[in-house]
Amino acid sequence: MRQRHIRTDRLTQQILEAGSGPLVLLVHGFPELSISWRAQVEALAAAGFHAVAPDMRGYGGTEKPAERESYSILHLVGDLVDLVRALGEDRCVVVGHDWGAAVAWHCAPMRPDLFTAVAALSVPFQPRRPKGPPTAAMAALAKRAGRGDLYISRFQPEDAHLAFDADPATALRKMFHAYDGATPAARQSSGFIPEGQDFLSTAPEDATLPPWMSEPHFAEYVAAFTAGGFRAPLDWYRCLDLNWAQTAWLQDARIGVPAAFMVGERDPVRHYARAHEAAMQDWIPDLRSQRVLPGAGHWIQQERPDEVNGFLLDFLRSL
Repeated sequence: MRQRHIRTDRLTQQILEAGSGPLVLLVHGFPELSISWRAQVEALAAAGFHAVAPDMRGYGGTEKPAERESYSILHLVGDLVDLVRALGEDRCVVVGHDWGAAVAWHCAPMRPDLFTAVAALSVPFQPRRPKGPPTAAMAALAKRAGRGDLYISRFQPEDAHLAFDADPATALRKMFHAYDGATPAARQSSGFIPEGQDFLSTAPEDATLPPWMSEPHFAEYVAAFTAGGFRAPLDWYRCLDLNWAQTAWLQDARIGVPAAFMVGERDPVRHYARAHEAAMQDWIPDLRSQRVLPGAGHWIQQERPDEVNGFLLDFLRSL
């Protein structure tokens, strides 16, 4: 396993890679890095694949453009297209977790010739809404629930990242704790932020690291986000309405390539995404596997690496 920088058409990306054979891209989410995939890079390489996990645009050792609009879904998918070509390949399987899952789901209908199969963890496929931009829909969802704002709504203001930048170690510890499968239900995040609180104040002040997170591993995250900040990662969320405007051509598009999905039984994202889980078969004709992992939370590939590795290898071998 090695870490290196690779220059693509538009930016320099830092990647973690191992193995040789068919290419598999592993796309992280928020607030993570390529290192969240170490167990999968190792397992896929041992099984005869070229496993590559990039630090995505705005994260870690990859460049961080200053303009908010540089974090649209067209840029994020485009970065993976560029990366495949820079690696000397013309096709791959794309695997995503959290925000990376959303990117992977978009790769499939945008470039099915290049991304020949997709596997996603934690975030199910969500078709484009025909009735308007997503932030308005999220506000309506939160109002119906009567539980304050969905956290994504709180990420929209220009200064939303400053609370995270003020103390990256505390912010990361709280987020990993609040979405972990080992955290008691009363201490997990619901994804909704009551009036008068913010995303970080809803997590316990005495939040501890999850059982799978060692201090040295956590220190890698803290160093990366202390150096790079949270502005760019939150710009991904601030581009949601822009993404909706740019993808009208994908309205009613289905996933035409083979696909697989796994989610943790105790993943807080399921509080507001479970309906999309139930509808996936309608949108993905070749959905080869859909699994709920008992007891697992949101950080599924790090919480339960053996089960996730087996799930991914079974899917890859089915292709």
